[in-house]
Amino acid sequence: MRLNEVTYTDAEPVDGYGAGFFRVGGTRIDGALITGPAGTGPWGGLDDGQVLLDLAGSIDVLLIGTGAEIAHIPADLRRAIEDAGMGVETMNSPAACRTYNVLLTEGRRVALAVLPI
Repeated sequence: MRLNEVTYTDAEPVDGYGAGFFRVGGTRIDGALITGPAGTGPWGGLDDGQVLLDLAGSIDVLLIGTGAEIAHIPADLRRAIEDAGMGVETMNSPAACRTYNVLLTEGRRVALAVLPI
């Protein structure tokens, strides 16, 4: 078996998550977060759509984690993200974290906005 070291380009992977927190690049962040090429920070949740729209031009795909269960995001938010030229995928937060890490290893221009579980 051949093992390859994983390298990440301009963003840090999600190292872990638990009840109410995420760990990105070794740093614990409590509550909802957004991470991608511009760095990692707190996110105000689905009511904080402008920070998502500000990613336009720097990413191709935005992954949104909706907590422990998959849920739809507001239709007007989805439409605004798509109109800004970004693809958007919604899934539960654990799946969003895993997908984000995989896409990072592929060198994709991706960001992650997640609600805690």
